[in-house]
Amino acid sequence: MPVFTDYSTLSRDLRVLPSFAPPLPRVSPKFDPGSEEKYEVIIAGAGPAGLFLEVLLARYGLTDASLLCIDLKPSALKSGQADGLQPRTLEVFQSLSLADEIIQSGCQMWELAFWNPTTAPKNIERTSIVPDVSVPARFPHEVTIHQGRIERILEDDLRRYSTRGVQRSSQLTRVVIDEAGDPEFPVEVDIEGPSGTRTVRTKHLVGADGAHSLVRRSINIELEGETSDFIWGVVDFVVETDFPDIRRRCAIHSDKGSVMVIPRERIATGEYLTRLYVHVQDEVAPDSDIVVKEGAESDKKSKAKARREKISLESILAQAQEVFKPYKIRPRRPDAVDWWAAYQIGQRVSESFTKQDSKGVNRVFIVGDACHTHSPKAGQGMNVSMMDSYNLSWKLIHSLNGLTPQIGSGDKVLDTFQTERLTVAKQLIAFDKEFSSMFSGQIGPEDDQEGGLTHEQFLEVFSTGNGFTSGCGIEYPENLLVDKIHIEGLIAGTDYLSGVLRPGRRLLSVKVKRHADGNKRELQDDFPSTGRFRILCLTSTDLLDASGDSSKALNHISQILSKFPKGILELVILHSLSSNTFDWPDLPEVVKAQAEMQFYNGTDLDDAYRIYGVDPKKGAVAVVRPDGYIGTVASLDNIDGIYAYLRGSLREVETTAN
Repeated sequence: MPVFTDYSTLSRDLRVLPSFAPPLPRVSPKFDPGSEEKYEVIIAGAGPAGLFLEVLLARYGLTDASLLCIDLKPSALKSGQADGLQPRTLEVFQSLSLADEIIQSGCQMWELAFWNPTTAPKNIERTSIVPDVSVPARFPHEVTIHQGRIERILEDDLRRYSTRGVQRSSQLTRVVIDEAGDPEFPVEVDIEGPSGTRTVRTKHLVGADGAHSLVRRSINIELEGETSDFIWGVVDFVVETDFPDIRRRCAIHSDKGSVMVIPRERIATGEYLTRLYVHVQDEVAPDSDIVVKEGAESDKKSKAKARREKISLESILAQAQEVFKPYKIRPRRPDAVDWWAAYQIGQRVSESFTKQDSKGVNRVFIVGDACHTHSPKAGQGMNVSMMDSYNLSWKLIHSLNGLTPQIGSGDKVLDTFQTERLTVAKQLIAFDKEFSSMFSGQIGPEDDQEGGLTHEQFLEVFSTGNGFTSGCGIEYPENLLVDKIHIEGLIAGTDYLSGVLRPGRRLLSVKVKRHADGNKRELQDDFPSTGRFRILCLTSTDLLDASGDSSKALNHISQILSKFPKGILELVILHSLSSNTFDWPDLPEVVKAQAEMQFYNGTDLDDAYRIYGVDPKKGAVAVVRPDGYIGTVASLDNIDGIYAYLRGSLREVETTAN
């Protein structure tokens, strides 16, 4: 029988952490709540936006002592509501190693079929089939999977970092900013739970508590916008039909109305769900030109509510059957309907996403439906909401950990949350208004001379908006974290959707070959969501020249890495030389020392230089933010520009405090 001795050290636990990255470094004093119940962050609401934020902050290093998330629901969502994840959201979930179950178990939508009116007896005919996602993406498709399933995946991951998880059956009943009581923990809230009501203080409060947000109302911020007369029914069910495209996403216009078909995932019975969005027409006629605004007269709201309440499951299915004729569509059996609802199309957005204290420090934030609402048919709700949290999470943890530059009393990095996400929300509202209005309208046959909505017009809106709806074309405006000054004449091309480097846009993933072991992998996998900045250096063809621009740039970058808290910056390097024609001793020492497993051939597989618009003879350097967006781009001889950007984004220190 073999005999062996097992040796280990006290630091062994560092090798079995539940995450692939240690918590972020902390320069600020360690959090000490004292004898009172205090937190650094309280999150109100554990829907996708709130739960995602809690998971991210816990991964970045906030413990149960620092972080509290509450929700009124006793468990994750059981039925209905959001069901789709867009390509960019899938990229983010992949960066957290959470995408596999979603991609494997969800329904992947690769194509969109358009059906439009034609002459009897057909009534409708397929006009075209187009790619559902028409922009380059790592995942060139959408995935439909129940919101409750996504919440369960997030909660499972949360348990690796948090003993408490979400504190359920609890809700906020009061929110005030009381600096006199405690200026360091100025947000005071009352939490009502199973054990009664208690008063708690926090440095920051995040409202992810939906369209009727108590947090938003408590800080006197309103949702501004309007609700149209268009009423839609939505139903999830196991369908029986002879319609040929029921497993494709479909936009159907007929003389009897409009329907959107969303194929759903397989359920426990082995059957597949289908979601229909049905424009209800005959059952509830529009009341003149009612437009309901938040704060408008209660009688108008009452009329709107009364109109919605006239909708029934039977009327939704009957209207759908009219649109689908001559095809048949119905529930497979009496218990085949999983969920249904009726809603009015509305687009609203808050004028502000934050509330500051008297010193200009952002203390209260709102995310998701708490700050923007819109129709569900463009598949944006859950995606944009979680991306609000994704944007906020790393900025908030950097601020708490003292990693942001100390300029005045506020935090300029944290200020960019509103700058960036309010811009996206306004773009969302504008797109949704146009898309929903056109989808609710009538499309005539090809020979229609009445000047009404045409299939070509609707297709144009869909195609031009695909960069936005996929999440892959989002561009943040110029701000402290988006510096576009240095790119003039450096990056060739303007096709940013196809990957050309552009500050304010996400870094497109390309396939690269690792030098150390020949591993062929996605570059995006070297930019996981750990709250860290990365410097991406695309070296020039002079890489092997010790006195060349590449070597000088890498040595300069190495010096910069030492000027910031240890572990907050990582280096990723690409080259365009032929593989296996050089070895480690031929390279600048910094390559192996700082990027041994992040050093890749950038042309053997995908041509990253061409895709990114970089001349291999000149090279370039980009800073990639913790959320995967490009912060700035500079030439190899302008590393000082990279340094200046990082000094504006990160606190510069000589040593890292524990």
